[in-house]
Amino acid sequence: MIRITELKLPLSAIPVAARRAADAPTETDADRAPIPHPLQALTQLAAQALGIATSDISSLEVFKRSFDARKAELLVVYIVDLTLTDPQQTAALLQRFDQHPHIGPTPDMAYRLPTQAPADFGQREGERPVVVGFGPCGMFAALLLAQMGLRPIVLERGPSVRQRTQDTWGLWRKKVLKPGSNVQFGEGGAGTFSDGKLYSQIKDPRFLGRKVMQEFVKAGAPSDILFEAHPHIGTFKLVKVVESMREQIIALGGEVRFEQRVVDLLLKTELSPHVLQGLEVENTLNGSRYTLRARHVVLALGHSARDTFAMLYQRGVAMQAKPFSVGFRIEHPQSVIDRARWGRHAGNPMLGAADYKLVHHAAQGAGKGRTVYSFCMCPGGTVVAATSEPGRVVTNGMSQYSRNERNANAGLVVGIEPADFPCDEATFVQAFGAEDGKRFAAEAAALAANTAPATVPRSTPRTAGQATANPTTTAMPHAAECAATIPPCTVHPLAGIALQRQLESRAYLLGGSSYEAPGQLVGDFLAARPSTLLGSVQPSYQPGVKLGDLASSLPDYAIAALREALPVFGRKIKGFDMADAVLTGVETRTSSPLKIPRGENLQSVSVSGLYPAGEGASYAGGILSAAVDGIKVAEAVARSLLNT
Repeated sequence: MIRITELKLPLSAIPVAARRAADAPTETDADRAPIPHPLQALTQLAAQALGIATSDISSLEVFKRSFDARKAELLVVYIVDLTLTDPQQTAALLQRFDQHPHIGPTPDMAYRLPTQAPADFGQREGERPVVVGFGPCGMFAALLLAQMGLRPIVLERGPSVRQRTQDTWGLWRKKVLKPGSNVQFGEGGAGTFSDGKLYSQIKDPRFLGRKVMQEFVKAGAPSDILFEAHPHIGTFKLVKVVESMREQIIALGGEVRFEQRVVDLLLKTELSPHVLQGLEVENTLNGSRYTLRARHVVLALGHSARDTFAMLYQRGVAMQAKPFSVGFRIEHPQSVIDRARWGRHAGNPMLGAADYKLVHHAAQGAGKGRTVYSFCMCPGGTVVAATSEPGRVVTNGMSQYSRNERNANAGLVVGIEPADFPCDEATFVQAFGAEDGKRFAAEAAALAANTAPATVPRSTPRTAGQATANPTTTAMPHAAECAATIPPCTVHPLAGIALQRQLESRAYLLGGSSYEAPGQLVGDFLAARPSTLLGSVQPSYQPGVKLGDLASSLPDYAIAALREALPVFGRKIKGFDMADAVLTGVETRTSSPLKIPRGENLQSVSVSGLYPAGEGASYAGGILSAAVDGIKVAEAVARSLLNT
């Protein structure tokens, strides 16, 4: 087949029918069915590009569709794959266009399983691989392991997606938080309550992203995700897709256990790196604990599994602080964004709700040198309560498949570095409690001074058959064990979590201590005065928004950088800095605040058999990249298990 990567048609040349204008929980594929491709016009363009007759083309398929809105006449840009009637003509054309930037052979994008387990696999104790976490990364790791006949066991700390959805709505409508069942925790992971965006900028030479898309479609996702340049599924559709993928895993011999929280590692510590022997698991339904033998564990944690991160740290799992971003959610009328992005084409059903991507490097004042950017933009969506811990407020964004809500929203965030993280005892105690907080603060102070102590009070790693040990004195891994495998640390690995919790607790207080979020109009924010009344934009955040002054909700440098960036963004997108636009705080979970290093075999550099993966371990940022990483890790587990 021949691939042509740039065929352009004016938007006006593609007829579209009127679409349904309202979103609904009963949304179906018919609500926004894919608009048919103009195959005849594309065939003519392809023939012209190749210098052949249209009759020479036996078939044409659209691989990708995007839009070029840089000029008044908006263009639709297609990537197509075509088959010619004469195979010899195909070879001749590929040779003729060998150096052409937009014409070449269609790459082989088919995914092939790297290995297959024998039929009797999994009979021995501890042989079956375990996947911890059932978000996009864990789900695809488990699916691939199941497809290879490895019968994975999945441990998910939250409930099934249906129960989780009810619990999440309980926070939004009744201000009742369930710490184990919310936007962050439960089947499907944080990506379920999002826009369901399926695009990424990761390098993907093996086309693993295509495998992810095909599995989503197989599980019930709309088929247009296979060709849209910026595909998305939406929350209500994701619920059904997630359930279908779980059923596939079980049908292939896998097992999914809900409300099972990993609370400890069983390690063989005589060797370096340590060797994983199993997990201690808490059944949160009744509080009982049990040991699960396992020598291959995929650690597919989300970025909010803070208690698990602390446990891993205390067990000597190498980790290091990393940059992330903090900020607010900003809301505009979607019509404002549509007009700014699409011009006279705004409202065209083929375009749908417009999105945007903005970046500014602050050059003045306290924010100088900081990068401000839009994050997780949700066209026609809502701002949602995304906390997973009592007494804290976190915001995120969500859209349905049809993206027909009144407002557009996005995170407006500022990059921060580990050097910005706190190291004082009070912040650590507030974040982790008195005992752990004081110990972590002492470690943080030592690391900041680059004089890490040789020994500190820690918990001894468990070995198989041991009861949970009492704290004792053991070597501090992040000063000794980690030194040979990761760059020297001067910031405590858990300090980013301490900062997140500090900001989220402050937002809870500013919102009235009721899970309402603090908010402010953009005009008032720029003028440094509290907001008292809403304007033309009604915030979508539930349980509600308490207007006031957001200046105290973030560090001064972040506030200064945001105030500098907003007018700049207003020049890029007309109306972005409109006075009535609403800021809702705070957005703190843009990515994981730490990284768990892994080697070329994708195992932890400090614990053999432990495979850090996905967003929580900082190897992904979004649904697609997390799913792709899950596939890679599943392949690594299979190679190790089957010695291939």
